[in-house]
Amino acid sequence: MNDTTRTVRLSVDCMGGDHGPSVTLPACRSFLDRHPDAELVLVGTEQALAPAAGWARCRMVIASEVVEMDDPVEVALRKKRDSSMRVAIQQVKPDGNGVTMADACVSAGNTGALMAVARYLLKTLDGIDRPAIASVMPNQHDGFTTMLDLGANVDCSAEHLLQFAVMGSALVSAVDGKEAPTVGLLNIGQEVIKGNETIKRAGELLRAVSAAGHINFHGNVEGNDIFKGTTDLVVCDGFVGNVALKTAEGLAGMITSFLKQEFTRTPLTKMVAMLAMPMLKRFSRRLDHRRFNGAALLGLRGLVFKSHGSADALAFENALNRAYDAARNRLLDRVHDRILATLQALPGAGTAAANEPPAARHAA
Repeated sequence: MNDTTRTVRLSVDCMGGDHGPSVTLPACRSFLDRHPDAELVLVGTEQALAPAAGWARCRMVIASEVVEMDDPVEVALRKKRDSSMRVAIQQVKPDGNGVTMADACVSAGNTGALMAVARYLLKTLDGIDRPAIASVMPNQHDGFTTMLDLGANVDCSAEHLLQFAVMGSALVSAVDGKEAPTVGLLNIGQEVIKGNETIKRAGELLRAVSAAGHINFHGNVEGNDIFKGTTDLVVCDGFVGNVALKTAEGLAGMITSFLKQEFTRTPLTKMVAMLAMPMLKRFSRRLDHRRFNGAALLGLRGLVFKSHGSADALAFENALNRAYDAARNRLLDRVHDRILATLQALPGAGTAAANEPPAARHAA
């Protein structure tokens, strides 16, 4: 349940991404101004964090190393043990008493490294075999369609897709306030007989879980349903999800480029563009990928959010907003509870979750 009196504390890897502190610090400053009930743990080198000295509701943690965007996973995991990424993630790891120093972590760093380090430090929830990356795409209802996995797991079993559906349902329920979000399984057709054997088996599992009342399974959906907003959540493996995400981003960029070319082609079209400017600005805003920044790494024993590496201050602030909403609405507890109920109700679908809920407290 949403606890409006609780302080939400976010851990921020200020060194991650293409731009580092030049983007993350302004975004953090703006975030603090807009969220008087929030606190930040800023992680980075002493020199990089110097501009934030004296900020209210901030604590600085110094890290001596930085995971570069092109660093191999093994470098981030085994060699850079004092990286800002690793130290930021450690803030959401429970201590021996189940207490954490932050409710969620946000980083714009190397995706592979972030997932590997987070999984190593936090471990996965019982009942979850693999963490998944979940984010949102715009739909024609002027809302968002949540989609996972977006690249963490290239090859998935039917059981993995079921777990993604459970975790994604908890995410949408917590962040968007939809108690029974609709779930679609991405396929090459809506018919039950369509798809490969993994997809068919996943459909069977999802229908069984839906019949038991644990998720709200709509059925198979196709690629265009993502943007129609047919379902609140779309589930797929990481290979398909990442291709769909990059295709959507490329298409949005191409449409914007085409519009600019056409409106600047002649003096007459430039005049028309001036008259249409309010509409064009609204159109551009609806396609602005910065509004959708902030992907959740679901299935871990802690909340970790991934920002685009190329994010500007506005985009990074939106990633902070998504982490804040997830922590405020106790996403970790919701994921745990749904996993426990769903997997216990479906013998053979996975290991039952542990009875102990994940830590959701931080140090005072």
